[in-house]
Amino acid sequence: MAYLLVVDDDEDFTLAVSEGLRLAGHEVHVEPHIGRALKTIEDRRPDLVVLDVMFPQGSSAGFELARTLRHEREELKSIPILMLTALGQRFPFGFGPGDIDGSSVPVDGYLEKPVDPDFLREEVSRLLARAGASGSPDGPGAERRETWRRRS
Repeated sequence: MAYLLVVDDDEDFTLAVSEGLRLAGHEVHVEPHIGRALKTIEDRRPDLVVLDVMFPQGSSAGFELARTLRHEREELKSIPILMLTALGQRFPFGFGPGDIDGSSVPVDGYLEKPVDPDFLREEVSRLLARAGASGSPDGPGAERRETWRRRS
């Protein structure tokens, strides 16, 4: 059983996602406030973070948290990050796998809302297995393009 942190302010969405992940055997904590997410991670390090992009505090606040975890906090940079967002629906400007890289969007996986619950569980399992097999991910976003292709 893994400890997962879902950072998203959409209460209905997080209720559904967290229930699905709990049914898969994971312990899930939801942090709806992006401003408290880093403290929540410091208080109890999750095995994986499921992270939205857009929050009332900023339309790219999730990107900022991902960059903080990867580039400013050495002790937290190996935590896998799965970005799960409706960014492409809200701003249809062609955001795609080529926009995700280790510096500006340093995540290990990317899924768009709405997401199939089975696919979400599979992606979480894949990222956890990858992190557990080597002790840490092979670097931010190492397999994200393959994930994107399988989802499309």
